[in-house]
Amino acid sequence: MLRAFLAIDPPPTLRPCLQQVLDHLKASGAQVKWVPVGNIHLTLKFFGNITAAQAEAIAQAAAPLAAAQPPFTLTLTSPGAFPHPNNPRVIWVGVGGQLDVLTSFFHQLETLFAHLGFPPEGRTFAPHLTLGRRRSPLGRQELTRRLALFPPLNCPAFQVNNIVLFQSILSPQGATYTPLHIIPLGKAND
Repeated sequence: MLRAFLAIDPPPTLRPCLQQVLDHLKASGAQVKWVPVGNIHLTLKFFGNITAAQAEAIAQAAAPLAAAQPPFTLTLTSPGAFPHPNNPRVIWVGVGGQLDVLTSFFHQLETLFAHLGFPPEGRTFAPHLTLGRRRSPLGRQELTRRLALFPPLNCPAFQVNNIVLFQSILSPQGATYTPLHIIPLGKAND
C-alpha cells in the first residue's frame, strides 16, 4: 500500500521565503511539529493508503483534466492558522493569485476522484501551505502574537505548470515525499 496525495509543489525558488516565515514562527518557542521547507506543498487531495494500481488509475484519470487546464499563477499571502489564529493548531501560509482558476480546477478534480471511489472531503476548499501542527499549549501566546504581527509576504509569484501525485513515507524522523507521477498542465493560451 502507498500513502498518497495529490499536490501543487511550489518551486524551490520559494524556499528562502518560506524558510524566513518558519524561522520567525519557530522563534516563538511553541511546541510545533514544523514541516521541513522542502516538504511544504499545497494539497489538492489526500488519498490515504492506496494500491500501486489505484495510484496509476488516479494519474491516468487526472492527466486529461490537467492537460485541459492552462498553467496559472499563484502567490503566497501571509501566515495564518486553523481553526483560528488565536488558537493555532495548524499553522499555514495563505495562497493568492488566480484562486478562481485553482478553485475551479480543484472542484473538477474532486468530481473526477469521486468517480474513482474517493469522495470529496465535505469542507470548503481553503488553499494553503501547511507549515506545522501545534503539539501542546506551550508557547501558544507567543506564536499567536507572531502570527498577528507578521507582515504580508513579499515572495515572488509562481506559475503552476503541473500537479504531483506523491507517496508519503512516514518514519520517526518525519515524512518523506516521493513523486510517483508528475502530471503536466496544458499549454498557456497564446
